Amino acid sequence: MPIVTIEVVAPADSAAVPGLAQLLADAVGLVINSPPGQTWVRVRAVPLAQYAENLTTPDPANLPVFVTILKRHPPQGAELELEVTALTRAVAKVIVRPSHCVHIEYAPAALGRLSFGGTLVQ
Repeated sequence: MPIVTIEVVAPADSAAVPGLAQLLADAVGLVINSPPGQTWVRVRAVPLAQYAENLTTPDPANLPVFVTILKRHPPQGAELELEVTALTRAVAKVIVRPSHCVHIEYAPAALGRLSFGGTLVQ
């Protein structure tokens, strides 16, 4: 049931990579050991004109990728560290960005606060 939102900051004139969402869904699913069809990935382009960093101009060669992950139970401790490392590498490889440009945020546990088709995640 993981839902992953990936926001890619890019120049407005950059071409979208065909099949990027599927490539990312496959890569993320492998990292988190998710059965087919159980990890949902949304990809959003963030035009560079809609992104800023305080008191500086973003380096076009190092534009960020923001990843938000919603899981029933997010991992913790050493398991979280391993997953973050693997996810960072996988996303960076697919999007062709340095790993230091990939930033991952785990949303609070979905348990008891998310529903699918009217059924609360338990």
